[in-house]
Amino acid sequence: MNQNLFTTLRAAFPHDLDTVAVEATAPDGTPLHYSWRDLDRASARMANLLVSLALPEGSRVAVQVEKSVEAMILYLATLRAGYVFLPLNTAYQSAEIEYFVGNAEPAVVVCTPANFGWVSKIAFTAGTQHVFTLGEDRNGSLLERAAHQGDEHVPAARSAGDLAAILYTSGTTGRSKGAMLTHGNLQSNAETLKDYWGWTAAGGPEGRGDVLIHALPIFHVHGLFVAIHGALINGSKMVWLAKFDPKAVLAAMPRATVFMGVPTLYVRLLAEPGLTREAARNMRLFIAGSAPLLIETFKEWQERTGHTILERYGMSETIMLTSNPYAADARHGGQDERRGGTVGFPLPGVGLRVVDDAGQPLPTGEIGNIQVQGPNVFVGYWRMPEKTQEEFAADAHGGRWFKTGDVGRVDDRGYVSIVGRSKDLIISGGYNVYPAEIEGYINEMPGVAESALVGVPHPDFGEVGVAVVTPKAGAQLDGDAIIAQLKGKLANFKIPKRCFIAAELPRNTMGKVQKNLLREQYKGLFG
Repeated sequence: MNQNLFTTLRAAFPHDLDTVAVEATAPDGTPLHYSWRDLDRASARMANLLVSLALPEGSRVAVQVEKSVEAMILYLATLRAGYVFLPLNTAYQSAEIEYFVGNAEPAVVVCTPANFGWVSKIAFTAGTQHVFTLGEDRNGSLLERAAHQGDEHVPAARSAGDLAAILYTSGTTGRSKGAMLTHGNLQSNAETLKDYWGWTAAGGPEGRGDVLIHALPIFHVHGLFVAIHGALINGSKMVWLAKFDPKAVLAAMPRATVFMGVPTLYVRLLAEPGLTREAARNMRLFIAGSAPLLIETFKEWQERTGHTILERYGMSETIMLTSNPYAADARHGGQDERRGGTVGFPLPGVGLRVVDDAGQPLPTGEIGNIQVQGPNVFVGYWRMPEKTQEEFAADAHGGRWFKTGDVGRVDDRGYVSIVGRSKDLIISGGYNVYPAEIEGYINEMPGVAESALVGVPHPDFGEVGVAVVTPKAGAQLDGDAIIAQLKGKLANFKIPKRCFIAAELPRNTMGKVQKNLLREQYKGLFG
C-alpha cells in the first residue's frame, strides 16, 4: 500500500474536480480561482519536472519563496515525487541560508526571482545542481519549466517511515537542527485533527462544508501542515490570503467556517471595529497556537464574537500534541469546555507525561518537564545522531519519549497547561527566537564582551527580545548601532526590539547569567 501523504490528500479531493479548491487574489488585486483539477494537474507537472532531473533518492528540495498557491502546489509536487520538502522562512538572510543549504545539501533550491543572484551563488557553491525561481505573481523559471511537462503523474511509492519534510528549529546552543518528519508523522496528525476538530464535508455556508481562511505563512508547521493538510484531507475550500490583513479576514468570514491564527492575529482582529457577532455568525471554529494566548485575548474574543477560541499545542518536531476539545471528549468524562490558559488534552494516540529533572513522573498538578510520544513525533534531527539521542528518554517499559523542553502541568481533569520554557525560548508573534543564536552574532561584534537576550511581554507580539550587552574594557558601544548591524544578518523577527549597554550582567554563585532578573527588570518596557 502506497502511504505517500500526497496519495492520502489526493484521495480526499471532492468527486467533482472542477469545483473551486482555492480562492486567492493576485498581487494586482485580480481574483484567482483554482479548481481541484488545477491542483492535481499543476502538482503533476511540477512532480514530473523534479523526476526529469534524475535526482538521487531522498533528495531535499529547499524552498524560500513568498506565499502563493503555486508555492503550496510545489510542496504537494515534492511529496508526490517522493522527495523531501525543506521550507525556509522568507525572512532568513544570507548567513542563515548559507548554513541551511550547507547542512541539508539540497539537490534543488527554489527562491524568489529577486533573490536569485545571491541565493544561487550560495547554492551552487554548496554543490546544489538545480536552482529555480518562483514569484508570487505566478512567474519564475520553475513554472516555465514545469509548463512543458505532462499533467499526469503516478505518485511515488512511499512507506509511513519515509522522510517527507525537514523543518529547521534553532537550538539553544546556536546552530539550527533539522527535524525529520515522515509521511506517517504528517498523515497520522492530519487524520487525527480532521476528526478531533470536527471537520465536515457538509453543513457549512450554503451546504458547501467547511471553508478555511488561510492567513498564515507556509514555511512552518502551523500554516503548512496543520492548516493546509486540514483543508485538503477534508476536501475543503481555502480562502487564501498571501499576507494577513485583518480587514480581508473579516471580509472572508461570511463565506468561511474555520480560521487558524497565532495570538498576534487575534489581537489585531480585535482592534477592528468590524469584528462583531454578526461578522462571525457563519464561523464554526477559531483555532490559536504557536504562542501562548493571553487570557485577556481569550475573554475579549468571547465577548466580541460569541465564539470561544480553541487553543492547542505543538512543535516542529511533533506537529500537534494537545488540543482543547471541539466537542465532547469521551476520554475525559465527555467534557467539551475550552479552557483559557490551557492547551487542552493530549490528542488521541499521543502520550504526554510530566517528569522531574531526573526523569521521574510527577503527580497530577505538579509542574515539571513535558515529554511526549506518539505516531506524530519526529524520527530525529538531520545528521545529528548524538543530539537526537540526547533529546529522547526511555521509560521502564522500553518506551521512547521526546523531551519537549517545555515546562507544564496536567490538572486532575486532564487539561495541560504550559507554564514556561526550560530553554529560554522566546516566541515573538508566533515565531521561535532562540537567544543563543542572536547572542552569538552580538558577541562577535567589535568591543562586545558579552550579551544576554531575554523575552519580555509585548502587547502586540506577545513577547519580544531585549538585549543587554557589556562592553570590553575601553570600548564604547551603542545599542541602536548593534541592532542596526543585526538587521543585515538575521530575520527581522529575531532582531531585539531594544538593546541596553550595561557594565555587567547579573550572575549567580556559579557564574551563570541570571536571565530571570533581566526579564524582571525589563518586563514593563512595552507597557
